[in-house]
This record gives sequence, C-alpha cells and structure tokens, in this order.
Amino acid sequence: MTAPLTTASPHPTALRRYGDLWRSVPRELAFLFIAFPIALVGFVVTIGLFSSGAGLLAVLVGLLFIIGALYVARGFGTLTLGLLRFAGRPAIEKPEWQDARARTGFVGWIRATLGNGHYWLYLLHTMVVDFVVTTITWSITVTWVAVGLGGISYWFWDGFIPDGDRDFFLSQWIIERLGGAAPDPLVAENLFQLILGIIFLVTLPFVTRALTSLHWAVARGMLAAFRSDALQQEVASLAESRGAAVSAEGHSLRRLERDIHDGPQQRLVRLQMDIAAAERQMDTDPEKAKGLLSDAMQQSKDALEELRALSRGFAPPILLDRGLVAALESVAIRGPIPAKVVDELPEGTVIPQEIERTAYFVGAEALTNAGKHSGATEAHVTVAVDAGWLTVDVTDHGSGGATMVDDHGLAGLRERLRGVGGTLQVESPVGGPTTISARLPLTYP
Repeated sequence: MTAPLTTASPHPTALRRYGDLWRSVPRELAFLFIAFPIALVGFVVTIGLFSSGAGLLAVLVGLLFIIGALYVARGFGTLTLGLLRFAGRPAIEKPEWQDARARTGFVGWIRATLGNGHYWLYLLHTMVVDFVVTTITWSITVTWVAVGLGGISYWFWDGFIPDGDRDFFLSQWIIERLGGAAPDPLVAENLFQLILGIIFLVTLPFVTRALTSLHWAVARGMLAAFRSDALQQEVASLAESRGAAVSAEGHSLRRLERDIHDGPQQRLVRLQMDIAAAERQMDTDPEKAKGLLSDAMQQSKDALEELRALSRGFAPPILLDRGLVAALESVAIRGPIPAKVVDELPEGTVIPQEIERTAYFVGAEALTNAGKHSGATEAHVTVAVDAGWLTVDVTDHGSGGATMVDDHGLAGLRERLRGVGGTLQVESPVGGPTTISARLPLTYP
C-alpha cells in the first residue's frame, strides 16, 4: 500500500521569509535613523554653498562656491550609496569620475566639472530630494517604533502617570464612537495599547524594508552610473586596446628588423663574400676554395636556422596545423631548460586564430625569458579555460625578481595582450618562483 502524497505547507517558507526580514531590521533601522541627520547636514552645507555661489556669480569666487557645492554633494551621495549597501540593499554602480581629471588646466577642470551631469544630479539629490525623503521616512520610522514599543510597555509606564492627568482614553473614545461602553477604562486602555503595539511591531520589518527600498530606488535613479557611461568606457577601452596593439606590433616589427639585420643578414653577407672568395681561388688553390665553400654551407645553415627561429615568433606551421598546446610543447622541447606543458583545455574548445597566436607568443616568450634570465632548472606551462577566458600560466623555480620595464620583454607581452583585450600578471618574489599569468578572451572581435 502506497503512502498518500502530502503537500508541503507554505507556512514554513512564509515564516522563514518573515524571519529573514527581521534579521535585516537592525541594519535598516540604523540606516533610517542616521539618514536624516546626515541629510540635514548635507542640505545645510550644499544650500549654503550654492546660494552663496549664485549670489557671487559676477565674480570667479561664486563659481568656486558652486563647484564646492557639487563636490560636497558628490561626497554625501557616495556616503548614501555606502549606507544603503550597509542596510542590505543591492549595490548601485557608482559613476566614473574621470572626465574632470582627464582635462588639463584650471579652465578645463571647471568645464569638465560643470559639464558632468552626475555632479548636478548628486547636488539635486543632496540639496532637495534626499532631505525631503529622509524627513518623511525618519518621521514614519520614529512613529512606528515609538507606537510599537510604547504599546507593549504601556502596562508598565502607565502606572507612573498621575490619575489627575487621565482625562482622555483612546480606547474609551473608540468604543464610545462604536456605540458601546468600556466596563473599566484602564483595563481597556492597557489591552488596546498592547494590541496596537503588537500590530506595529509585527509590521515593523515590512515598514523598514519599504522605506529603505524607497531610498534605494531614489538613489538608483539619481546616483547610479548612466548606461552611456559603460558604453563610453567600453569605447575608451577599445581605443586603448587598439593603441596597445599598434604599439606592440610596431615594437615587434622593430625588433624583427633588428634581429634580421644582426643575424641572418650578416650571415648572408658573409655567405656572399665566401662564395666570391671561393670563385677566385677555384683555379689557383682548389683546397682553399673547398674550405671556403664548406664555410659558406655552414653560414647558409645557420642563417636558415635563425630565420626559422624568427618565424616562430609569428605563427609556426605546427600552431596552424596542430594547435596551441602542440606548438607550446614544441617550444618546451627546444628550450634551454626542461619544461612541461599541462593541457587543461575542455574538449572541443575553439580558440580564435588571433587569440591562439598571441597565447603562443606569450608562452614562447615567457619560456625563453625563463631560460635566459631566471637560472631555473625547470618550468611548467598550464593552458586552461576559466569563465570564458583562455589562461596561460608559465611558472619557473628560478631566482625571481622579474619586473616590467618599458620597451622590454614583459612590458611588450603586456602590450600585446592588451591589443586583444587580455591581461598579464607577474608574480616574482625575490628567491622565486616566478609565475607569468596571461588571460585572453575566447571571443575576439
């Protein structure tokens, strides 16, 4: 015989939610109580500065007073966002106050400040809106708490009221309006105050949540970052990445030019000279000509090896044919120190070609630097995916102390990564180990 199906009662869930509301009451009450004096101070300071500035607009001092009011309002608005976060409300994204700092000169700073809409919204919030809202919410909060606590404790402090001062009972007045009569006004008043106090305390969590939510909604509408701010920041980031890519590409081309000039070009010149000398010695001294041709053959082999090494800095065939991990394993095998490549890529991971080429270049350069400068005896390369990012971590157990210096290896890697929207982090305490961590987006525009 099967047991009958039972439906879970909704009461535990409702009680649990009510309990969660009560756990937030202390922080919400603290916010509601202190919000009014803070808003009052902000109102007094900003209204004083702004009115003084408006009265002195004919001179430069008035403009400075107005800018001072804007900065004070910014401070109070930021404080409000922090207090709302303390009260348990969701975090509100703050504006990026970078435009004023981006301008140079005193006039540029004034124009940037006065032209920033966030400053004026913060001023309106501090000087008008927040003062009005906090006055209302503070009055409701004080009344609700006073009625609730006073009602449940009425039986105690009622005994301290002299009988001669008892010329009015609220409960008796209500009963009389309903057409009845209280047998004992004192008992009726105590019972009425108790019930009233319980009702106000039971509903207190809903009241504090509603009032703090009202503050949050006002702050969300006036103190939060604009949607266009995120777009502007993205545009600036893309422009910065494009500039970094151009700089990294220029640096790579200059280095390639220098490497070709100092390496294969010199060997090819030497090769040409040896062949010319061999031709002159072919009839008079065949043995010497043979030696010169042998040297020329070695020069051609060395030049070919150097050209192959330079080509690996761009896109070696193994990267295009077998992928990133195989290409890094090829670098690890040929490297000056033993290196192990750990493949943690999920099966089926597709890496855009530009991202894959950049990741290979970073891993190969990091292994080369480890072999040249770290004094390490081994290195490890880990390739993985983390939340939509391709990560390449190169760790060696050398002497450490690696730093980023402009126009040098690690700085060049950082610029190259910024060009594709990636980041580079270097952890290299003195004594080692050194870990170079590259993060590259798996989506490339």
